[in-house]
Amino acid sequence: MNFHRDRPREEPELNLIPMIDVMLVILIFLMITTTYSKYTELQINLPTADAEKQPERPGEINVLVNSAGQYVVNKSAVAFSSVQALADDLRRAGGMQKDPVIVISADASATHQSVIRVMEAARLAGYPQITFTTVAGK
Repeated sequence: MNFHRDRPREEPELNLIPMIDVMLVILIFLMITTTYSKYTELQINLPTADAEKQPERPGEINVLVNSAGQYVVNKSAVAFSSVQALADDLRRAGGMQKDPVIVISADASATHQSVIRVMEAARLAGYPQITFTTVAGK
């Protein structure tokens, strides 16, 4: 019996092309999903609107938010302790009104969080209609 082969033995080769394809897909995925700090440095100008000032309607609850994060609900100052307490203040201001509209007037330098607190309090109070005021344009 002859176990010896006459053919030369082939060297195994490593094919790198599939590995490069996988690496490129991973690189593209990481580039797309990465957030850049450049977006946090954008200058934002608040919108203006060319419209006449509308008279106050009886079904509105006006909430003012200043730059220090203080709240005023229907011309009475409210000390913020929690979102639930602010929701209770909105319910008191709404009285027996059916579905009042929450009108948020936030200072240009007010924090985003202070406005979100008003929106969350309106949701907890059961008032789904929220609107924002803008500065009248030139």
